[in-house]
Amino acid sequence: MWQMSAVAYRRLGTAGSVAAVVGGWAAGSLPARDPWGLWVPHGSTLTTSAAVLAYAGLTVLVVAWWQYGRAGASVRETLVTLAWWTAPMLLAPPLHSADVYSYIAQGAMVVEGHDVYVEGPSVLDPGGLGGDAAASVGGHWTDTPAPYGPFFLVLARGVTSLTGGTIVPAVLGMRLVAVAALVLIVWALRRLAREHGRSESTALWLGALNPLLLMHVVGGVHNDGLMTGLMLAGVVLALRGRWITGSVLVALAVMVKSPAAVALLFIGVLVTSSATGPLRRRLAKGLLAPGLVAAAVAVATTLLAGTGFGWLGTQSVAGTIHTALSATSDIGLGLGHLLRPVTGTDPATVKSLVRTVGLAGAASLILFLAWRALRGSLQPVHALGLALLALVALSPMVQPWYLLWGTAVVAATSPHGRAGTAVAVLSAALVYETHPTGSTPPYGFALAAVAGVIGALLVRREPPEPEEARLPAPRGAEPEGAGDTSTAEHAVRTVPGHLRP
Repeated sequence: MWQMSAVAYRRLGTAGSVAAVVGGWAAGSLPARDPWGLWVPHGSTLTTSAAVLAYAGLTVLVVAWWQYGRAGASVRETLVTLAWWTAPMLLAPPLHSADVYSYIAQGAMVVEGHDVYVEGPSVLDPGGLGGDAAASVGGHWTDTPAPYGPFFLVLARGVTSLTGGTIVPAVLGMRLVAVAALVLIVWALRRLAREHGRSESTALWLGALNPLLLMHVVGGVHNDGLMTGLMLAGVVLALRGRWITGSVLVALAVMVKSPAAVALLFIGVLVTSSATGPLRRRLAKGLLAPGLVAAAVAVATTLLAGTGFGWLGTQSVAGTIHTALSATSDIGLGLGHLLRPVTGTDPATVKSLVRTVGLAGAASLILFLAWRALRGSLQPVHALGLALLALVALSPMVQPWYLLWGTAVVAATSPHGRAGTAVAVLSAALVYETHPTGSTPPYGFALAAVAGVIGALLVRREPPEPEEARLPAPRGAEPEGAGDTSTAEHAVRTVPGHLRP
């Protein structure tokens, strides 16, 4: 790879971002109807050419990002670069996903009094509020209840109400929410990196400047960005001893998407480690208190939103769809077809069983990581990142952007460790898996495989830093709600030489 300055890579990445967006205007996830006539389909020749341009721009962006991470840029330079790479996407149609149309349609359903946890967007009047969005929803989701929490639906309702459900302003309104989430991620990444003795610039490079995040949170407007931002902010506050406020923010993240609940366990580890008194009392506080705070917030949010508690029963909705990135689904289905001639068992039954085993394995790994963090052999926040990655790896449904749940955490705690290196390579690869329209063509997997192999070959040249370095216990004196102080037992850790003050 050639070497240029950080400014040169910034300009190169901006050119890639512009190309990806220009291609997206013809080959993106265009709505079925746009009364403004801005995001409308074009001929097949132009659409194909635009898709080629979008992929070429994406490749330039990925190369610029990869090299930028080795250019030694400062925090200020990286923030400027993030602004440059993000700006072209702000007015673009949805890129690499049509999920935002579901968000708008569900917001319209809440406005009109439909039960979003029982019905799908198809119940909306085609000529009424949210009708254009409902017509643009992907086929899997037209009659599917919302798998999102009440807090996110309140935001979607607000955007839909303010824009009248008109496609272009409604999408741009949801994108403003996504950009606010990106700002929150940047704020949290810098503080988490500082707490863990890591480079803020490197954390921003992997956790915020990441093309997978830019394309799917800003371009694709996925609400995973909002979930991640709230979760990270809650963890930052918990590290600083404000675990009650931190638990509130994590609870709001859960009220966007449920996987954020994993963070409550590791906030519990932080609370246990910073508390004083008998072990039983510390464990009870750590294991129960954050969960009780989050439960109170969930109940209050649900009542205030007026959407009902149906979200408790729709968390498995996404798991009904088979995605090729889900190892447990693929293994289960393949095993089912192999066993069918011998046992006569329905392949779907075998797939369901393997999925269940996978989720049980993920839960076991998460508990094991929490136990190691409680013992002090693993940083609690880094353990959270590994736990989220384990959850994604063993989930019954996996989308490329799910990798971002754990990537942001790992970026702040071990960007050059084994986990950080792995998610960097996977980010560069998985960004190719979806077409600008949001579909998943076979060649997308081929491109992802090529990018993954190239990335793996490149990182072999650089030995990883220790991933599980022990650091001083997080600052947590005077935790909220109890007046406990950190003890010397938890404040003194073995610190690697290059991180010692």
